Amino acid sequence: MDRLTPPELAAPLARYVHGIAVDMPGRLLFSSGQLAIAKDGSVPDGIDAQCDLIFANLDAILKNAGMNRANVVRVNAFVLDRADFKPYMAARDRWFEGFPPPASTLMMVGAFTRPEFRVEIEIVAAREGA
Repeated sequence: MDRLTPPELAAPLARYVHGIAVDMPGRLLFSSGQLAIAKDGSVPDGIDAQCDLIFANLDAILKNAGMNRANVVRVNAFVLDRADFKPYMAARDRWFEGFPPPASTLMMVGAFTRPEFRVEIEIVAAREGA
């Protein structure tokens, strides 16, 4: 995998890269958007707790696919409020600490399916090899 930050572009605004090129064969994982729902159905309060739960759930998805955070090539995140940007980015950066940064997109949305949700996160991961 080549992590791309072309010198012709402005540097990324945070800890991510502009693109990732993956030569195949290999394995790709596309997660569904993950909301902060614990196994018991509970939803934690606040953006920080919701991000932590979602990233833990993404770890489980990666493990189930035989991958880990080093395989993540893209993160798409959706937050409810502009005030959620910095806490989300801090949680994302903690999750990737010690791992290569992914390509990343962060968007603000008007609502989620239930009013207690503050953030939704999806990933794309790639593993090289047959």
